[in-house]
Amino acid sequence: MNPCFFPADILLPDFTRTDGSRWAVVACDQFTSEPNYWAGAIDTVGDAPSTLRLTLPEVWLSEAETRIPAINAAMHDALRDLLICHPNRMIFLDRTQSDGTHRRGLIGAVDLEAYDYTRGAQTPIRATEGTVLERIPPRVAIRRDAPLELPHVMLLIDDPDCTVIEPIFARANELEVAYDFDLMLGGGHVCGRWLDDGACRTAETALAKLGTVEEMEKKYGAAKAPLLFAVGDGNHSLASAKATYEEIKAKLGDAALTHPARYALVEVVNLHDSGLNFEPIYRVVFGVDPEDLLSELKTYAASLNGSVEGQKTEAVWANGSEIIPLPHAVQQLTVGTLQAFLDTYIKTHPDAEIDYIHGESSLRTLAERPRAIGFLFEGMEKDQLFKTVLFDGALPRKTFSMGHAEDKRYYLEARKIR
Repeated sequence: MNPCFFPADILLPDFTRTDGSRWAVVACDQFTSEPNYWAGAIDTVGDAPSTLRLTLPEVWLSEAETRIPAINAAMHDALRDLLICHPNRMIFLDRTQSDGTHRRGLIGAVDLEAYDYTRGAQTPIRATEGTVLERIPPRVAIRRDAPLELPHVMLLIDDPDCTVIEPIFARANELEVAYDFDLMLGGGHVCGRWLDDGACRTAETALAKLGTVEEMEKKYGAAKAPLLFAVGDGNHSLASAKATYEEIKAKLGDAALTHPARYALVEVVNLHDSGLNFEPIYRVVFGVDPEDLLSELKTYAASLNGSVEGQKTEAVWANGSEIIPLPHAVQQLTVGTLQAFLDTYIKTHPDAEIDYIHGESSLRTLAERPRAIGFLFEGMEKDQLFKTVLFDGALPRKTFSMGHAEDKRYYLEARKIR
């Protein structure tokens, strides 16, 4: 396998003059049904330099047409007056999460030529969930004229022997600090350190070994086309980067191969990191009669004739809750069974709208709204991920979340794509 993860020209503000706690803002696809969170972010940032002005939280996605020009202008201002380029670097990130646990990762650039988000892809970098094609154009519109990218993409490696990231952590105190500060609104803490040449070589050598057919056979019992990176978070963000690059290729031809948009800045995390936990992403449906939806779900459940037993979901709404068995399911995961029903249901109920919620308390609060109903269920074990993607292709969309919403990547590092 050719290498597909590289050092990058990473842009950061001078944190001796910029307040990192107001600079870094949580990923745009969090708290989409909780505008109070984003009002709190606005209050926290005030007039300080912040990635809040360089990104478009999805709570305001309907305002994209008017917001995008201001975002692009703010990016140009940041390039001129604020951001400092650190060429050909990688960052080791030690993230203290909201519960005090630590998650470690490497920040660098991946080659989008080695990535494909379509189902059945055989590339070294693959999507873990079904990509909703309708979600890509508005995100491409944000990226198309942007001079910068700010990543919230997390790629996972299946490294049970801890050969890539953990040796760097063992000597992290020897590495120069890039940033070190608390994150806003309960997001924990980040400490980033610049990798030296030795640490880069350690990571590159170990990644090359992970990406071999022999390694696939050893771990999964079959000599499959190597899967080195599985997209754990930011699937649609990375898909939009790919789609934008394909637009550039269509215009420039072979000249696009040296274009900076060929690469995307990401964080790489070991699936086996003790601080990485998979959480279910629950469903809440707005604009429906809960009793009607429940009745149709029960009818659907009774019609199933698959071989998967033991699935169930808890429905919660303003007037109560109920456990709904899903016997004889076809899909391997409860979330897949439920999503198949909901996709069909909303086609015949034009006022229905699904949102994807991180955290049981948030789900229960939203399900208290009039004409709303939420669904809770058990999540997927993380050691199922790579083998499922290798053998079955992408999972149902929004199958899992890596930790709580507050523990998602914060926008912090930037990179030029123009």
